Amino acid sequence: MSKPSLSLAVCDYDRTKALFDGRVGIEGCDINPIIIEPEEAFHRAFRDQDFDITEISISSHTMTTARGDNPYVAIPAFVSRVFRHSGIYIRTDRGIKTPADLKGKTVGIPEYQITANVWIRGILQEEYGLDPASILWRRGGTEQPGRNERSPIQLPPDIEIKQIPADRSLSMMLESGEIDAVFSARAPSCLSRGAPNVARMFPNFREVEADYFRRTGIFPMMHMIGIRKSLVEQHPWLPVSVYKAFIEAQRIAMQQVQDIGQLWVSLPWSVAEYEATVALMGKDYWSYGVAENYHALDTLTRYSFEQHLSSRKVAVEELFAPSVLDLSRI
Repeated sequence: MSKPSLSLAVCDYDRTKALFDGRVGIEGCDINPIIIEPEEAFHRAFRDQDFDITEISISSHTMTTARGDNPYVAIPAFVSRVFRHSGIYIRTDRGIKTPADLKGKTVGIPEYQITANVWIRGILQEEYGLDPASILWRRGGTEQPGRNERSPIQLPPDIEIKQIPADRSLSMMLESGEIDAVFSARAPSCLSRGAPNVARMFPNFREVEADYFRRTGIFPMMHMIGIRKSLVEQHPWLPVSVYKAFIEAQRIAMQQVQDIGQLWVSLPWSVAEYEATVALMGKDYWSYGVAENYHALDTLTRYSFEQHLSSRKVAVEELFAPSVLDLSRI
């Protein structure tokens, strides 16, 4: 019997690189790897199911799982994780000194459903009392006009969300003062250009995020890996094979990042940074697995329901192929 030939679409992270260069294969499969930016992967996955194995948004996957129309089943390989206090960009001339000052302000977002913004809204509500309904939301591309939601959403009438003009981007509007803030996974270019009156809500975001981790134990996950459901029905062994490959690729990357004999990252003190991270977060700080990340995943699925993205509170286990919930041990 011939091996299935499958497309694999994922960003070229250090923790996925071994899947692209052939050091790690997926047992039982011939793989056609495609290096792709996450936003494009999500758009193509949730609109047209273009890929067999693909990086997916945890937020969008949670929404579609709640509706029962999720085209992919996931494995708990969290290829993207980012603390998101750094993703809040403000006008400094609008009296915004604390997150509570965002009440009543006009805030730009690339999509309401993106995982980064689910985390940001959840954290601001839980830790600072900022109700998402108290913000006037404006949606559009961070740098390019015309972006909309990748998967349909239905928000209650007390959430005001409007599309920005077709010829404008969020970065343009933040720089010009047409909006008061932007919540985004990517920094708007007006910040890097040093536009007047544009700054992060938390300029000391590293300290704030480290404190958040000490108190909550959460290192927010953004993306994981999805496998087309029809393929899993045809090849029930596939989720475990894919998961094992991503675990091995990550193991190689983590071994390299702590190697001081030769630096694998173009930073002079990358090993010292690794050691400082381990001191704060523990050696398995970028953990894969459901049990290892249950609290964070449960928090995210709760945020999705509370923010009216998911039609119900999704149980963490529903997001994943049952076969990957507990791998065999030797």
